Amino acid sequence: MKIMLMAVNAKYIHSNLAVYSLQSYAAGHGIRADIAEYTINQQKDEILRGVYRQKPDVLCVSCYIWNISYVKELMGDVKKILPDTDIWVGGPEVSFDAETFLKGCPWACGVMCGEGEETFLELASHYVQQTGSMEDIQGIVYRQGEDMVKTDQRPIMDMDKLVFPYGDMSLFSHKIIYYESSRGCPFSCSYCLSSIDKKLRFRSLDLVLDELQFFLDQRVPQVKFVDRTFNCKKEHAMAVWTYIRDHDNGVTNFHFEIAADLLTEEETSLISTMRPGLIQLEIGVQSTNEKTIREIRRKTSFDKIEETVKKVQKGQNVHQHLDLIAGLPFEDYKSFCQSFDQVYSLRPQQLQLGFLKVLKGSYMYEKAEAYGCVYQETEPYEVLRTDWISYGDILKLKGVEEMVEVYYNSSQFIRTVTAMEELFADAFSMYEALAAFYDEKGYRGISHTRIRRYEILLEYLEERQQVDMAYFRELMLFDLYARENLKTRPAWASDMAPYKKKVLEFYKKEEEAPVLLGDYKGYQARQTMKMTHLEVFHYDIMRVSEKRACIGRTADGDEALPARGEFPVLFDYQKRNPLTYDAAMYAADLQL
Repeated sequence: MKIMLMAVNAKYIHSNLAVYSLQSYAAGHGIRADIAEYTINQQKDEILRGVYRQKPDVLCVSCYIWNISYVKELMGDVKKILPDTDIWVGGPEVSFDAETFLKGCPWACGVMCGEGEETFLELASHYVQQTGSMEDIQGIVYRQGEDMVKTDQRPIMDMDKLVFPYGDMSLFSHKIIYYESSRGCPFSCSYCLSSIDKKLRFRSLDLVLDELQFFLDQRVPQVKFVDRTFNCKKEHAMAVWTYIRDHDNGVTNFHFEIAADLLTEEETSLISTMRPGLIQLEIGVQSTNEKTIREIRRKTSFDKIEETVKKVQKGQNVHQHLDLIAGLPFEDYKSFCQSFDQVYSLRPQQLQLGFLKVLKGSYMYEKAEAYGCVYQETEPYEVLRTDWISYGDILKLKGVEEMVEVYYNSSQFIRTVTAMEELFADAFSMYEALAAFYDEKGYRGISHTRIRRYEILLEYLEERQQVDMAYFRELMLFDLYARENLKTRPAWASDMAPYKKKVLEFYKKEEEAPVLLGDYKGYQARQTMKMTHLEVFHYDIMRVSEKRACIGRTADGDEALPARGEFPVLFDYQKRNPLTYDAAMYAADLQL
C-alpha cells in the first residue's frame, strides 16, 4: 500500500509544513507516507508525469487559497490516469465547506477537516491495516455510495504530541523553513480563519528550544514561525527570544508575526540586545480607522503600535514589516489614504498593502452582504467593492500597491524616494501619482529591469516636477551602487573618465599599504576593484541622513541642497547593512 502526501506550493522557495508534519506524525506510529512537492508554476503535464510514476494507492493533497483551482483541475486528470487511486484533500480551503466541495469534485473520496495529524494517521492506518470502519475516524467527510458521511469533529491536539518534521535539511536547500510553537489565536479578527479556533495552546518550551537548536546547528538561513500571534504569551516569547539571542550562530534569521500593542518594555529591551538581522517582526496594523478596527473585532491601539514600532527602531537591528488591508468595512478611499500615511510615517522596512479576502468560514464571509461587500467568485476571493469603496478605487489602490512594492519595499530607491516625498503633500499622493504615470505611459504589467525603473522615475520627474535633475540623477546613482556593483554604468551617470587615473592610484596604494579611508577610522581591509566600487559624486549625498529630506531641507525647514563639490565614495560589497542590504560606504581619500 503506497500512500503519498502532495503539496502544490505558490513558489519553489516555499516548503509545506503541513505535509511534513503529517508524514512525521504517521512515521512515529509506524505508518510510512511519501511526499511530493510541486508548485503552481510548473506545467501540469510535468506534475501528472511525476504522480503517475509514483502510482500511489492513496493520494492526499493539501489545499489552500493559492492552489485550489490548480488542484481541482490537476486531480481531475490524475483520476483519469490513475482511476484506482483514492484521492483525499485537506487544508483550510476545503475544511469549512467539505460537502459542497465533494459535490463539485467527483474525483475526491473525502475531506480531512481541521488539524490533520491524528486524522491522517487513522485514515492511513485504515488503508494499510484494512481494519476498523471509516465512520469511526473523527474529522472527515467522505462519500458512501451516493451519500456523504460527516463524522464527529476531532478534538484539538496536544502540541507536545507532534513529531518534529525536519531531519535531512538537504531536502530544504534554498527553501524557507516554517515552524510552529503554538496553534490557535486569542483574537477574533473577522477576516481571519485563525479566529475560529479559540483554543490557543503551546508546545512545551523544552521541546521548542531543542528544535530551534537543530536549526541553529544546521545554520538554516531563515526560520518563519507560523504562530498567529507569537507574543500573546509573554513567558513563551521571552524564553524563545532569549534563547536565540544567546545561541545566535550569526547566520540564521527568525521571522515572527506579533501584536505590537502587546509587546512589553521587557520584551523590547531584550530585542534591542539582538544581533542586527537576527529577527524580523511582522505586525498587522490593517487600518488606523477606529470604527473599522472595532467592526472587524480587533482590539488594537494604533498609538500603542506606533510607540512600540519606534522603540524597536531605536535599536536599528530589527527588520519590521507592517501590514494594511484595503476594503475593510467603514474604510473609504480617503480613510485608507490616512491609514497608509500614518503607517508609512513609521518607516518600516516593508509596508504590505493587501486587499481583503472573504474566506469561507470567517465572520467577514457571514457579514459580506450587510457590508455590500462584493468579491471574486473564485480564489483568492478578493474584494471588488463595498458600501464604502468602489471598484475604481480598488484599482487605484492596486496601482499604489505596485509602486510601494517596487520603490519602497525593495529598499533599492531609499534616498531617491525620500527626496521625492518632499515634492508631495503626503507619501500616499506620491505613490498615487507614480501609479497614474505608469498607467498613462502603458508601463503597468511589464517586468521592468531595475535600471528601467530608475529611468521611468527620471522621465516622471522631467515631465511632472520642477526639480534639480542633476541632483536626482546622483541620488539614483548612489542608490544603485549602494546595492550593486554594476558592470555597466547607467546612461544618466556622469563621466568618470577625468578621475580614472586617481582611482587607479587609490587602489594601487591600498594594495601596497592599506591606509585610513577618509573619515572612517580603523578601516584597514585590503580593497580590490572587484569587491568595491569608487564613485565621485558632485553632491555630498552620503552626509544626508535618510531621516532628513534628501531634497535638501535643513532641520529648520529651509531649502538647501547638500554641499556641491567632489565627494568620492567607496562602496564595499563585502559588508552590507542586514536591514537594507546596502553596501558599507566610506568617504574615500582620492586626493583630488
